[in-house]
Amino acid sequence: MTSYSILAEGLGKSFGRIHALDGFDLHVETGTVLGLLGPNGAGKTTAVRILTTLLRPDAGRAEVGGLDVVAHAREVRRRIGLAGQYAAVDEDLTGSENLRMFGQLYHLSRSVATRRADELLAEFDLVDAARRLVKTYSGGMRRRLDLAASLIVSPPILFLDEPTTGLDPRGRLAVWNVIGSLAARGTTILLTTQYMEEADRLADMVAVMDRGRAIATGSPADLKTRIGGERLDIALAPGMDVATAIGVLAASASGQIVVDGEHRHLTVPMTPGTRPLADILHDLDAARVKVEEFALRRPTLDDVFFALTGRPTVESATAGGPNVAGSVA
Repeated sequence: MTSYSILAEGLGKSFGRIHALDGFDLHVETGTVLGLLGPNGAGKTTAVRILTTLLRPDAGRAEVGGLDVVAHAREVRRRIGLAGQYAAVDEDLTGSENLRMFGQLYHLSRSVATRRADELLAEFDLVDAARRLVKTYSGGMRRRLDLAASLIVSPPILFLDEPTTGLDPRGRLAVWNVIGSLAARGTTILLTTQYMEEADRLADMVAVMDRGRAIATGSPADLKTRIGGERLDIALAPGMDVATAIGVLAASASGQIVVDGEHRHLTVPMTPGTRPLADILHDLDAARVKVEEFALRRPTLDDVFFALTGRPTVESATAGGPNVAGSVA
């Protein structure tokens, strides 16, 4: 029988006329990492706040660690750790003082709180900064300290709400390494994120949210398979005729060829293994169509996100989003 550490059924939550959650369902198996994806306003943070007992739902029910989050809120809080979008540490204390303070808030004795602080500072590579004020820490160091604080009592269930937002690539990688280490030890983790690479790297399962509901759930590989097969990306050399290229490629395409005329770029959906790439290149050469780029790529979680929500991810939007000038069947 499947064991779920986190369970939500039909959760609803409104703020005035805004329906933040509208029949939200979620199941997270014990000892796994679930990545909760969704655009801004999808309801991710509201879901986390209900699951961590910080909000009461208007409808539905939720259990964490087998306990109802409303009826047994105090006991739930003893079994979980939470790191929100912004580091909840005191800038005017040192790293060591912050962790000892969190230990005492959890009613640990002074000696146990000090021991746990020392252990976590070592685990999160913060020993050298232990006696420095947190106001001197980098963003990545603050996030690692915040994660350490959420683990002061070694909770079996951990909620991470967009833990790498605002970090540079180095800081993000450091946090990823910490999360990976926790997952390897069997901690159940619910991770909300807008970064598809983060979910792809860390999550065993992914749930995509939109407008207050989970609209798709599965492993990253399953979700990628669900939206279709491989894609052939081709950039034509200057002066090449797009229509001629499309005529050559149509025989190999498994669906609509997407054309970016401004950049002479073609995206050709392919059924895996149907035709050798060398044959397609030979046909283009025979038609005197020269190419500058020719690459086969598999679907990514960015593709999944866009296909399910109709919106680009944060990374795609920052880069300008999909650039499609037109399409030819």
